[in-house]
Amino acid sequence: MPDDTSDPRSLARIAQRKAIQRRRRAARRAASTKTAPAAHRPRSLSPTQQLGRQAEAQAEKHLTAAGVKVLKRNLLSRAGEIDLVCLDSGVLAFVEVRQRYSRRFGGAAASVGSVKQQRLARAAAYFLPSLVRTYFSGRVPPCRFDVIALDGDDLTWLKGVFNSPFR
Repeated sequence: MPDDTSDPRSLARIAQRKAIQRRRRAARRAASTKTAPAAHRPRSLSPTQQLGRQAEAQAEKHLTAAGVKVLKRNLLSRAGEIDLVCLDSGVLAFVEVRQRYSRRFGGAAASVGSVKQQRLARAAAYFLPSLVRTYFSGRVPPCRFDVIALDGDDLTWLKGVFNSPFR
């Protein structure tokens, strides 16, 4: 059957075949060079995100030195992100780490306003069932929301910054 290039269906079939061939070539190239596809490569962090991760590591070190067990880090959901989930004397603490270089506009702790608190509560509510199953045998422990504020070189741990909607 001759290809009639004036027929739109023939043109579409030709385009589909070429697209399939391109995808197969790209897949063979990726497999031969042993590079992971873009979807599986680790995402590079922006400078601000890198500073945030450093602040979270500093906060985690402080909490661990205080005898707190860190259960999870950087839990991400549509509702928001929880930086650290910790166990402190039987209390499940959802910890938000905030960093500011100066207190000029209220400092790090002041940056956790009502909108951020609502977002943290929604994210915690999303992760609470799986945390309860994994670490507490199905029983909901007392919960609280903490903030670790890093203002310049000062680290302040604020426990129970706002009320938990869980108990």
